[in-house]
Amino acid sequence: MIVDGMAILFRAFYATSYSGYIRKTSSGLPTNAVYGFIQYFFDAINTFKPSHVICCWDMGSTTFRTEQYSDYKGNRPKPPVELIPQFDLIKEVVAEMGIPNIGLVGYEADDCMGTLANQLSIDSEVYILTGDHDMLQLVSERVKVVIMKKGKLNYAVYDSDLLMAEKQLKPLQVIDLKGFMGDTSDNYPGVRGIGEKIALKLLLEYQSVEGVLENLDKLPKGVRTKIEENLEMLHLSRNLATIKVDVPIKCDLNECMWSLRKEAAIRKFEELEFGGLVKVLESAHCIA
Repeated sequence: MIVDGMAILFRAFYATSYSGYIRKTSSGLPTNAVYGFIQYFFDAINTFKPSHVICCWDMGSTTFRTEQYSDYKGNRPKPPVELIPQFDLIKEVVAEMGIPNIGLVGYEADDCMGTLANQLSIDSEVYILTGDHDMLQLVSERVKVVIMKKGKLNYAVYDSDLLMAEKQLKPLQVIDLKGFMGDTSDNYPGVRGIGEKIALKLLLEYQSVEGVLENLDKLPKGVRTKIEENLEMLHLSRNLATIKVDVPIKCDLNECMWSLRKEAAIRKFEELEFGGLVKVLESAHCIA
């Protein structure tokens, strides 16, 4: 199981702070996101019972994508001040539990997850735990993408059949869809004036960006004009949406076997005043 660390940490922060109360230690260190992360993490561990676990992280906001398009993710507000100290703290907790933390400066966690899934699926079945639908492009015969939905223990486990049944897309068409419609959360426009409905219709009929471009003369004039006027952004948007699977990182299976370091984890939980979570460690699925 490859865990999308940042996606789950943010989810945990907002799920536990919406009321205005932020969990803190007696010394004033905010810990609500870390606390919630641990709950989400062990829910998934006990549901999917992985033999190996890796956690991937973003390593700063500057990546090859911001070099290609300076406005990439430029619309995102700064993280809440209470969340900032928890970025390093969660990595400490994850390491104490015996899980490798993986990230690489210049790349997003998505690229690290894509690369590791590509490497490890040669010999193993891989589950990617995330809340990010962009990851659906990584679905393959041996890679399933587990989308965390609203509510506890509510997952959609995407293989190619579910992806086709729910979204009418093949994995690589997820990229082409973003090329046409853009992504407001990542702040790139795609083809201005083309939304999800038209983009999906184009892909159902012509299969890919290349298929659409080869048949421009068959499109309604308004759609054709929009594509022709935004051709450069179409290609750039598709490139920005593409998760890399060849990042220079590696993690062998023997480095990420799921063997909970229970005593170290208990010490860390006690240090953070997570006494109520020790029982989660006691009942956690573990293969060793």
